[in-house]
Amino acid sequence: MHDKINVCLLNDSFPPVIDGVANAVVNYGEIISTKNLGKATVVTPEYPGAVDGYPFDVVRYPSLSTEQLVGYRAGVPFDAKIFGKLEKAGFNIIHTHCPVVSTLMARTLREKLDIPVVFTYHTKFDVNICDMVRSKLIQEAALHNLCANIQSCDEVWVVSRGAENLRGIGYEGEYIVMENGVDFPKGRVTPDEAMEVRREYGIGQDERVFMYVGRMMWYKGLRITLDALKKLKDAGHAFRMVFVGSGGDHDEVVAYAESLGLSDCVFFTSPKYDRNVIRAWYCRADLFLFPSTFDTNGLVVREAAACELASVLVRGSCAAEDITDGENGFLIEENAESMAKLLAKLCHEPERLKRVGRQAQDEIYLSWDDAVHRAQQRYEAVIEAYRSGHSEPRRSLAEEYYETLAACAAALKRSRAHLRDHWDTFAEHFQ
Repeated sequence: MHDKINVCLLNDSFPPVIDGVANAVVNYGEIISTKNLGKATVVTPEYPGAVDGYPFDVVRYPSLSTEQLVGYRAGVPFDAKIFGKLEKAGFNIIHTHCPVVSTLMARTLREKLDIPVVFTYHTKFDVNICDMVRSKLIQEAALHNLCANIQSCDEVWVVSRGAENLRGIGYEGEYIVMENGVDFPKGRVTPDEAMEVRREYGIGQDERVFMYVGRMMWYKGLRITLDALKKLKDAGHAFRMVFVGSGGDHDEVVAYAESLGLSDCVFFTSPKYDRNVIRAWYCRADLFLFPSTFDTNGLVVREAAACELASVLVRGSCAAEDITDGENGFLIEENAESMAKLLAKLCHEPERLKRVGRQAQDEIYLSWDDAVHRAQQRYEAVIEAYRSGHSEPRRSLAEEYYETLAACAAALKRSRAHLRDHWDTFAEHFQ
């Protein structure tokens, strides 16, 4: 194939939002645009205070304030002016990173432009839906639409081999593993840079420091970490713990740490937008604590590895896929007792921590350059298959719409029958 890649990158989150998927999209855009791979345009919802000084185009469409409900703004993508602009951009492939609004937009663009759509499954969206919505009826409808969106794409990528969750929501097609990379170079920051971050919080040079970077959400395993630290403190071990990030559960997490009496050894920073500052924190820490079973890839684990920092992960989780216990990381069971026992042991083994950190860097580090170059090669294969007619035919949005209406009608019918049965049972008691 001789055409340069001209890719439309769609995602519901993008800076100023900080999360792993937003980070991935930024790196896709920068590397494609600056490493002579082609042209990239990011299409994402409007966000207050957003400043888009990137080496690639950013097109923002209207959005609604839903941060309190879901932690993100909700995009309203069907804007005629926006679509008119995108139709003239000369895209030859669309890459969507969210299976909801972004993929609906991707499907609409595909019908207008006759180009293929690639979707990357980054995280467990069904968990988010079930966490936000209590109604089983609405959950079923939302998951049906989510799966239909994914099924409609010309190729599906996952960021780790642990994609069984994708099967769990009903997806039956093929997928390809395309791992995310890290925008940190291999190696540690200077001693002065590491000293600067510890000085801000009064951390001594020889103090044991544990660290977490990511969204402040309970489903990230944060309760396990705090409960383990409580046990560690009660056993007389000295340490400091730093949480870097923000999220919907931030205030609850802080309050819980205070209730455990951890305020003197656990502290929470505001979100860090300067990647060099985050890198300095990784280099100052002795161990990265990430007991999440939610994440499908655990980009932060690779970031830690770039800085020779070993991670503590839950055995069998997606984030722990490439980890050999005691060699390039540490594995625990999904409970506080297991983590506390490990941390108590490692507090007295500083040389082992350094050795495992170095091995993590050697074995699990992957640069974004390498990851995006691989993706670009895959783009070319997808475009070629689409142009040659070898892609599977996809249903139109209109067909999907009527199928969804039929599914909703059937669900409502079942719900009415269920309520009627309960009412009949209730009435019998009063006859």
